[in-house]
Amino acid sequence: MSEFDDLKAALEATTPDPDAARRAEHMALAMRNFDDLQKSSQGLAAQARLTSEPPQKGGIRGVFVMLKQGLSRQAGLRIGSVLTAFGMVGVLHLVFDSFAGDPMASVPLIRGSEPVIERRIVREAPAPMVRKAAPTGSIALSEDAAVGVLAGAPETETFANAAPNPIKVTAEDPVSTFSADVDTASWAVLRNSLARGTLPPAQSLRIEEMVNYFPYDYPVPEGGAPFRASIGVSDSPWRAGTRIVHIGLQGAPVVDRPPLNLVFLIDTSGSMNTPKKLPLLRQSFRLMLGQLDPQDSVAIVTYAGSAGRVLDPTPAAERDKILAALDQLEAGGRTAGHAGLQQAYATAAEMAEAGDVSRVILATDGDFNVGISDPKALEDFIAKQRDSGTYLSVLGFGRGNLNDAVMQSLAQNGNGMAAYIDTLAEAQKVLVDQLSGALFPIADDVKIQVEWNPAAVAEYRLIGYETRALNREDFHNDRVDAGEIGAGHQVTALYEITPVGSEARLTDPLRYGAAPEGGPADELGFLRLRYKAPGASDSQLIETPIMANTAPLPDAQFATAIAGFGQILTGSNLIGEYGFDDAIAAAQAARGGDPFGYRQEAVTLMRLAQSLSR
Repeated sequence: MSEFDDLKAALEATTPDPDAARRAEHMALAMRNFDDLQKSSQGLAAQARLTSEPPQKGGIRGVFVMLKQGLSRQAGLRIGSVLTAFGMVGVLHLVFDSFAGDPMASVPLIRGSEPVIERRIVREAPAPMVRKAAPTGSIALSEDAAVGVLAGAPETETFANAAPNPIKVTAEDPVSTFSADVDTASWAVLRNSLARGTLPPAQSLRIEEMVNYFPYDYPVPEGGAPFRASIGVSDSPWRAGTRIVHIGLQGAPVVDRPPLNLVFLIDTSGSMNTPKKLPLLRQSFRLMLGQLDPQDSVAIVTYAGSAGRVLDPTPAAERDKILAALDQLEAGGRTAGHAGLQQAYATAAEMAEAGDVSRVILATDGDFNVGISDPKALEDFIAKQRDSGTYLSVLGFGRGNLNDAVMQSLAQNGNGMAAYIDTLAEAQKVLVDQLSGALFPIADDVKIQVEWNPAAVAEYRLIGYETRALNREDFHNDRVDAGEIGAGHQVTALYEITPVGSEARLTDPLRYGAAPEGGPADELGFLRLRYKAPGASDSQLIETPIMANTAPLPDAQFATAIAGFGQILTGSNLIGEYGFDDAIAAAQAARGGDPFGYRQEAVTLMRLAQSLSR
């Protein structure tokens, strides 16, 4: 007799015969339990509530506590009947990131109406919804996904992206215009996906954010200028006969910073109730508090079902009071994002004093489902607020229902930056190492425009910046919003160009077109930059030619390796046979000093992506 026959016999020996009356009783109880579960998960609290103890009973968290501690046969039957009643037949693998103790500890799972013990729990898993291949008839879910299923909410993620920039013929369309971007969220999402064992969704990749994640050795501004532009030209690593034009902007560091008025706008809705969301958020803000000066002020506003101010404006010197307010936050309820934004801006206005810098820092998984939830309406609301001088930055936490599109919309229209925090190390980078750039603006509405010389450049394409594209006429229109540069921030942009006469040209010249006219053949193009001083209404112009004999910038090889990596992952057909081995070798050779290990981490992630792609 096989082990399966033994198991079958044991189950038959311990399983009672069906009883119609008891089955009806259990079904009624299951329906009541499910209704209670739904009500509890929706968190119908009318206002923000402070408590020092996390919930241990009832609702979704109560289910996870039971699962982690072990279910009785009766409890297993009740939950099993709920799942059976709603068509969830099979094994429900509840996979956690935060199990205490043995990661392979026995966890009761449900098959039909009987609990089954299975020892296949993993700490990390490859995808936000389906974590690993599961046996036929089973479902493998992350904690976030399991919460969504039990609460009846599907797991979704949305990302802000657009079709890749095409190759453009210089003689037909010589001008390229886009907004500066200092966001880095895309690289952190990529890293999080790879750490979970899956390739990132192609739509989550914005190549300019991947490139801009890393620091580069650009010359600093001189003479009181807010930033300095550097240009380099090098051979393309993926297509012989083409070249890479590398544009780098370096922001000036902050010298004598003014006081800060910070409003932490914290999403405490039910979707934030996982270890990589609200708990990581608390830890991240703890790091940030250590960087504040005594003259700075902090307030905390939360939103979940309705908005509430849980910490009045408080001097940063009163660290214990601020930390106590953070530690008492708990997640539950729906996502009244609009109400939270209204209260946060009202609090910032109350704190504002002449000469101070005011900033609302929104920490969320991006889900807005109460009040204004349409991205366009949110854009309009935020755009009306930025004129007050209070800027909005957005920090994303967690996966599963990450609404990157809303986060990008809010940050871009709020004159702030967007970052995704998946680890405490990333919080250190964003909220400690780069805090000045995140909070102290030095140039607003920074626009970049390149006019290519048709006598020297046959065709070109901008690598990335698809969601930052501007119309040509927007460059001179000071009413059109664009990106901001903070103290010490850097902006990197890469163009691939095909010189006139190169065999690498992919487009044919027009049969009936006139011969292109242009400037000197040694001048590839002309770079124009527009920016406003913070609070100003009129822009200033910077112009400089792009010469063909310009030497590469010091970090050109690493920047192009990251851009190549992004194009590999998005399936670009414009990089020829360039593959993972090429990107890995180039990045490894160009690591340089790498004081914080970011570049070595990039090489490691490239190797992991290569393995996962096979």
